[in-house]
Amino acid sequence: MQNKRTLITAVVVALLAILIYSQVREWRDFDWATFWAQTHHIRGIHILHAIALIYIHYGLRALRWKIFLKPLKKETSWLGLIPPTLIGFTGLALLGRPGEFIRPYLIARREGLSLSSQIAVWTVERIFDLGAFTSLMVAAIFVSKGLRELSFYAKFRDAGFVLMAGVAGLALVLVVIAKNGERLAKWAEARIGVIRAEFGHKVAAKIREFGLGLNTIESPWALAQLSAVSVAMWYLIALAYREVTHAYSIPALHHLTISKVLLLMGSSMVGSMVQLPAVGGGSQVATISALSGIFAVPKESAVSCGMLLWLVTFMSVAPLGLALAHRARLSLRQLSKESAKAEAESASPATI
Repeated sequence: MQNKRTLITAVVVALLAILIYSQVREWRDFDWATFWAQTHHIRGIHILHAIALIYIHYGLRALRWKIFLKPLKKETSWLGLIPPTLIGFTGLALLGRPGEFIRPYLIARREGLSLSSQIAVWTVERIFDLGAFTSLMVAAIFVSKGLRELSFYAKFRDAGFVLMAGVAGLALVLVVIAKNGERLAKWAEARIGVIRAEFGHKVAAKIREFGLGLNTIESPWALAQLSAVSVAMWYLIALAYREVTHAYSIPALHHLTISKVLLLMGSSMVGSMVQLPAVGGGSQVATISALSGIFAVPKESAVSCGMLLWLVTFMSVAPLGLALAHRARLSLRQLSKESAKAEAESASPATI
């Protein structure tokens, strides 16, 4: 397992090195004096607004989790879910992928529920995130007049059709899993297990997690609530992005609209697939490339803004999350190990 993680880390580092090297070669005339001047003269009030919006978004994430928990536990404190939410995202920010299961692990322990049930919620939560962001982005692509002025608009429009088709296909898959989850899991385990038993067990476990997570949506009203909270969350993130860009005095950043910011967020999300713990990398490079290539932001300002966006939207949770973890006498690394071990045990064939 350790060798596998080392190999994955080495591959990620190599990819980031290639990305950074290609960027440096392209920007040999990068002016560091301009970069520091642009960074030094940002408007702090906009950054504070952005951080406040990000923290409100975490509050909405806790509220959404409370809605998911209703079929399992009627009496759940929304405020009580905020600390594990902040600690969980701090673990993700500082540890990367190994910190992903800290949040469901803490909530399961706090509420006296099984970890498998909370991983199921975490799994379906990501589907709502994807659906909410896609809805906002597609609306921006097809409704906003400002985006039609961009030279890449035709490609964005085509991407919008692909996103809609992808979300529709995903919704169909979820309906099938909700109605025939156990049958589908057994079928996948039998077919894939012939090739590789361990992988077959994992696929079946993931299908069961999806099914269990979908069962936490107790009614159409709950579905409407979850959808509304998800869209509100992602709109707050978009507003935070806009606040950061408006902290700069140059017109190319100061006049970015919400619709354009959503495109910027999309590029950041794609880049986040290549990340290092506490360092990031992929999201910053993708954001900087989008700012300079799509929105014609000067490269020095694009680098400054890209780094600041990452700090505000991804890393700003760390100070409060670490304080809450310290107060509760929790170690992020220990939580990461415990949650990973519990997740592996919950997905083992003996517990399925």
